[in-house]
Amino acid sequence: MPGIVEFDFEFPTGSVSARAMADASGVPHEKILEITHCEHFPVLGDDEQAWELAVRAGASVLKRTGVAPERITHVLYCGSGQWDVPFWSPAAKVAHELGIENAHCFEVTNFCNASMTAVRIACDKLELGQADHVLVLIGDRLSRLLDYHDAGSVDLFNFGDSAAALLISGEGSRFEVLHSAMHTEPHWADYYTGAVREGRVLIQRNGHREGLTSAYVDNFRTLTGQTLTALGRDVADVAYLLINHGDRRMHERLLNELGLPAEKSVFNYHRFGHMGGADTLIAIRDLTEAGRLRDGDLLLLATSAMGFSWGITALEYRAE
Repeated sequence: MPGIVEFDFEFPTGSVSARAMADASGVPHEKILEITHCEHFPVLGDDEQAWELAVRAGASVLKRTGVAPERITHVLYCGSGQWDVPFWSPAAKVAHELGIENAHCFEVTNFCNASMTAVRIACDKLELGQADHVLVLIGDRLSRLLDYHDAGSVDLFNFGDSAAALLISGEGSRFEVLHSAMHTEPHWADYYTGAVREGRVLIQRNGHREGLTSAYVDNFRTLTGQTLTALGRDVADVAYLLINHGDRRMHERLLNELGLPAEKSVFNYHRFGHMGGADTLIAIRDLTEAGRLRDGDLLLLATSAMGFSWGITALEYRAE
C-alpha cells in the first residue's frame, strides 16, 4: 500500500514576536498571546525564500532514503499559490536543484490542506501504476502575506513559515496512507482574500461572520466519522489525532466532541505558531522521537485551509 517512506522539514532563521505584532497593530500584547500562545516563532528572514528551505528538506529525504533523483517520477509543490516568484514553478525549480530532471513537476494549491491533497494525488498515481517515487514538497510564505498593522487580521498573526518534503512510494513506507476524506464549504470562499498594497499581496478579512469555528469542528467531526466508517474502525482505535495549528480552543473542542483525551494529540502551541502544511509532520516527529508510536498505530491528520477546505487523512504506522 502506498505511503510516506520518509519526511523532513526545515525552519527559517528569522523570527517574529508577539510584542512586535502588538506594537504594530495596537492590539494588546496579551490578546496577541491568546492567538500565538508563544512569544516568538519562525518566519522567513529578509534574505530567505521558501523554495530554498524546500530544497534542503528534499535533499535530506533523498539522502536518508538513498533514492536516486532519476527514480523520482513526480514532484508536487504545495501551498497557497503565492510563491516566492510570480508566474513561476517552484516544483520545477526545486527538482532542478535536487538533480531531478525526468519528473513531471507541478503545484498543488489548496492552502494548508494542499500537502495532504498532494499525498492523496501521489498515492492515486502509485496505485494506478503511473508513478514510481513521488516527492511532495511543502513551501509557503505565509508570514510575508500578513500586515501586522491590520488589527482586522489579528486571528492570522500566528502564521509562521517552514518547509517540508515527503517521499511517497508503494514500498517501504513508514506511514501507510489508508484513507482520506476532504470537503470544501465554498460559501466561505471570500471571507479572506488577498489584496495588493504597495506592491505586496496581503491577506485581508472581508468583514466578520460568526460560525467559522463551528464549521471547523463540524467538518472535522464529519470527515473523521466518514474515515473511520470506511476503515471499519471507531474512535477507540485512534492512537493520535494531529491537527494544523490554527486555534487551540477549536483543537480542544474537537477532541472533546470526538471523545479523545488530550494525550491522543500533540500540542505545540507553546513552541510554534502555525507552520503551514508542516504542522502535522512536526507533531509526528515529536511522537517518534519520544518513542510514543507503536507498530499498527492509527493516526488521523486533520488539515484545513482557506477557501475553506478540511481534510482527514488516515495513516498506519509501521515500525522500522
